[in-house]
Amino acid sequence: MRRSMNRMGLMALLIGAAMLQPPFAAHAEEIVVSNYGVSINGAPFAVALAKGYFQEEGADVTGIITSAGGGTSLRNMIAGGVPYAEVNPTVAVAARHEGADIRMIADNVLTVAEFLWVVKPDSEIQSMEDVRGKKLGYTNPRSTSQGLVQELVKRSGLSIEDVELVRTGGFGEGVAALDSGIIDVTPMPEPLWSKFKDKYRPIARATDILPPLANVVAVTTDNMAAERGDFIRGVINARRRAVEFMIENPEEAGDIVAEAYSITPEEGRSAVTALTTSDTEGVPYWGPGYFHMDGLRNMIQLQKDVDALPADLDVDAMLDAIVDTQFLPEDLRDLR
Repeated sequence: MRRSMNRMGLMALLIGAAMLQPPFAAHAEEIVVSNYGVSINGAPFAVALAKGYFQEEGADVTGIITSAGGGTSLRNMIAGGVPYAEVNPTVAVAARHEGADIRMIADNVLTVAEFLWVVKPDSEIQSMEDVRGKKLGYTNPRSTSQGLVQELVKRSGLSIEDVELVRTGGFGEGVAALDSGIIDVTPMPEPLWSKFKDKYRPIARATDILPPLANVVAVTTDNMAAERGDFIRGVINARRRAVEFMIENPEEAGDIVAEAYSITPEEGRSAVTALTTSDTEGVPYWGPGYFHMDGLRNMIQLQKDVDALPADLDVDAMLDAIVDTQFLPEDLRDLR
């Protein structure tokens, strides 16, 4: 019943946004990026803005609309008539499952390599094998962080019953809970890790234990796909160029990201370097846009496991319906 209410609530938000909320006083050239300026996955957009790639690719992006959640980001996209948004794939799948005309047009962040799980330096915990009977933090029920910590526990040879999962409400709140002794382990994604890495000790890294898990996808609506195809292609091309620049110039890119994210240049360089060199079973963190289908399947299944998606959802049928490669450059259109 609760899952049904959650899905109904999501659709109510989307439909209400389209019918009741007035359009943004925003330009048509704005795009929507969940948690931009906070979560590192949106960093390529900061680089694309700073380097002028959007304009060079024919997409005159003048600003980025951000929010603290994917559902809000979808509402913002629909209400504002925005052609392009970047959200968690779970949000897109849930909306499509409930009948929204959402389609995935690029697979932008292919892994969860930004995640580490950390303890205080003097903790007796040295690895995930030592967490039996301990308290592990996660942000909120049915969140990605809950799914990740459950998968992490299982892949470490333990069961969920061997640990106590504690809701903290956010990543910053998790750090505070760790400091105060409320929990023993907390997730720490970039750029938080680059900020606090001298204060805490990692016991697990996503790249070492977890498989590729689709982290962020680009989406649009059917009407925007029909009306703003050239703009969408321009955004995809500009972001691809930004990812390539970040790989080739991590220090300069780190400085750009630092300014956009209000962190120090050292923290920006550390985060960009770590993630442009990350490797999860041969899959990079920031992709150029091609779809990594196993990663999408892995993430959808993980979200089903925490009741964020209905248990009876047919994953392959959903992906056949929602994935649309027409806006990708030809060399990125093959599913991988």
